[in-house]
Amino acid sequence: MIYFHIFLAFFIPGILGYGGGPASIPLIENEVVDRYEWMTVNEFSEVLAMGNALPGPIATKMAGYIGYAEGGILGAIVGVFATVAPSLILMISLLGLLMKYKDSPRVKRLTIVVRPVIAVLLGVMTYDFFFSSYEGVGLSQTILIGGISFLLMEKFKVHPAYVIAGSLVYGALVLS
Repeated sequence: MIYFHIFLAFFIPGILGYGGGPASIPLIENEVVDRYEWMTVNEFSEVLAMGNALPGPIATKMAGYIGYAEGGILGAIVGVFATVAPSLILMISLLGLLMKYKDSPRVKRLTIVVRPVIAVLLGVMTYDFFFSSYEGVGLSQTILIGGISFLLMEKFKVHPAYVIAGSLVYGALVLS
């Protein structure tokens, strides 16, 4: 029964908390502190502060921690799943809707309009990354890492995750 309660404690705020993690924090507090009394307000605020100190979405980190505290590893899994389930369900249903209308002229026009916007956003992000890297490690290191990464991915078909990991190792060993 505890796993069902953990699921509800994080699924309901996930449905009602429009705007993501920060908007759902008061709803999570209501479930965890008031409804199920798993924590005091002070303990909840400490979990919130700890969650804010770590990278990533706050609601999933809190769900994992509180779920683990109440139901062990399975409780953490249930809590995190319950937090992402509303978005997952919505994405799957909208994907079904998109697939239904994928041949529609309106959808095709929308895709034609959106593609250049995404390309520009990726270009701006690449430009920002290049200049922040250039300022951090210098032009020669930036060109070296970029060139080797390009060759590994395009010529040797190395998976990007391995290239990123190798770049991190190179930066840790050589540039630190």
